[in-house]
Amino acid sequence: MIVCIAEKPSVARDIAKILGANTSKEGYMEGNGYQVTWTYGHLCTLKEPADYSVWWKNWEMEQLPMIPDRFGIKLISNATYEKQFHIIEKLFLAADSIVNCGDAGQEGELIQRWVLQKTGARCPVQRLWISSLTEESIREGFKNLKPQEEYLSLYQAGLCRAIGDWLLGMNATRLYTLKYRTERGQVLSIGRVQTPTLALIVSRQLEIQNFKPEQYWVLSTVYRDTLFTLQQNENEDDDSDDGTAKKKGAKGRITNEEEGRRALQSIEGQDFEITGIAKKGSDEAPPRLFDLTSLQVECNKKFSFSADETLKYIQSLYEKKLTTYPRVDTTYLSDDIYPKCPSILQGLLPYASLTQPLLQSKLPKSKKVFDSSKVTDHHAIIPTGVNPSNGDLTLNEKKVFDLVARHFIAVFYPACKVSTTTVTGKVQCKPEESKKKGEKLTFKANGKQILAPGWRVCFGRWVEENGSWHQEKKNTPIASDDGEEKKEDDKMLPAFTKGESGPHTPTLTEKWTTPPKPYTEATLLRAMETAGRFVDNDELRDALKENGIGRPSTRAAIIETLFKRGYIRKVRKSLAATETGVNLIALIQNELLKSAELTGQWEKKLREIEAHQYDPQQFLAELKQMVTDIVFQVRGNK
Repeated sequence: MIVCIAEKPSVARDIAKILGANTSKEGYMEGNGYQVTWTYGHLCTLKEPADYSVWWKNWEMEQLPMIPDRFGIKLISNATYEKQFHIIEKLFLAADSIVNCGDAGQEGELIQRWVLQKTGARCPVQRLWISSLTEESIREGFKNLKPQEEYLSLYQAGLCRAIGDWLLGMNATRLYTLKYRTERGQVLSIGRVQTPTLALIVSRQLEIQNFKPEQYWVLSTVYRDTLFTLQQNENEDDDSDDGTAKKKGAKGRITNEEEGRRALQSIEGQDFEITGIAKKGSDEAPPRLFDLTSLQVECNKKFSFSADETLKYIQSLYEKKLTTYPRVDTTYLSDDIYPKCPSILQGLLPYASLTQPLLQSKLPKSKKVFDSSKVTDHHAIIPTGVNPSNGDLTLNEKKVFDLVARHFIAVFYPACKVSTTTVTGKVQCKPEESKKKGEKLTFKANGKQILAPGWRVCFGRWVEENGSWHQEKKNTPIASDDGEEKKEDDKMLPAFTKGESGPHTPTLTEKWTTPPKPYTEATLLRAMETAGRFVDNDELRDALKENGIGRPSTRAAIIETLFKRGYIRKVRKSLAATETGVNLIALIQNELLKSAELTGQWEKKLREIEAHQYDPQQFLAELKQMVTDIVFQVRGNK
């Protein structure tokens, strides 16, 4: 008998149906030479400190660090889990072979391997590795089963992650609680990923609290209903005695009110002259396909979904066979997916008006979309081609599916053609108001024109008017670096002629510098992905992902943990550290515990273990030494 084990009952039922195991038994399905059973996610976990030594049962400073000679696993104490485990154990011990059908990722590999170890099964084990739960994908997966040994490094990386979290979490939590708690029963929770994430939020919050706003003024003028803003004065050197040139920066900021009013008076009543018109055409490529983090970021911006909510919705879509495996960290597709794309597009019946034009000819194949070298275990999140109208979807699931589907369709559309116009103008200063003879102030205005919407038709209705394209309704929100939504600047400028001149209306506006914005879940996810560094460039972000803190599949849980432990709270869409969270980070002087960059380096080593490029034993030895050093350092603090 071949025993197959899935991670959830629903997945087990899908597999059993295809294999012909149609007879329901208690805890499994049977038929056609197969028995298909399941776990409920984790059935096993690493042992608690007290399971290793009676001395570790009580929290005592003298017993730290706690480093077991050999780590062990145990069943999670839960009656339902224990009952299901014993059913699995009975099936495994009588099996001729076993097929591991767990989720095709590091966590899924760890879950099933622990169950296999705990049962003591000795028969051959094969691995089912699929990226979607469609019937076609499952059948294809069973035709290409791999020996479990091929996934040993994946298990080793997952095991090192779990042991590393145990070593640091158990020891550091007891250490800081015993050393610094202010009341009986208080627990100061420390985690390998949790604490650096909290430190990011606290650091930003303190930066905002300590921010000192600075006053400045902006000189602008309106000419022919167009707003022009002051630019650097070309007649002044940067090292001028009064610093005026330095005060008139690229954004037209003036930090001296008297200087600003003098500049305003010097151009009032003078004609404004157009001195330059520059047009630059460019192509805007379609947006990338989604990995889990970018999908969570987009859903937080557009729908205010938390990272955890988005993960639940996309996981449900995966289990309903509508989208591919969600816990991925790449935005690319492998080359072997390209031949399947026409049939996927044909299955998206609600989007026929967008897909039919694509299916009239051969689909383009861009290296920005299809690149097998950028794909390891799984490709980007895409639709499976199953008609979404047939699924029983909630409103929020429909929203998430719509994003995934439109991004997939958009990558086959041509680039959006854009024309950017920059117009410069000058005003001759009044001789009696200027410091230098012939002084002129320079102003600039920018405008953007959509010449051909290209892929943008996938995200709204566009209409043509006088050679320029506009969205029929409001502009599509474009996400800024700070996670807030802004509208795309596609304003049209009037037709100016170089040399023309006329009256204008100048104004001097008082403004204040503003502090950085607090984190939202969207911007925090990006910060975790890039170890606290903010980058807008997709290629650079891809490079930094290797040093990100946490994995795409765990970041949502980390944020939820910070909420549950009372370290952060939500203020509208923003995240704020509580007093407890701020105080905890203030207590931690060791940078290893709270540095996003250093934690990112550990994450990189875990990825290298998975890729056979780093020794798991060396990683654990480094962690044990680090924990030991931290314990003795904190114990010695006064």
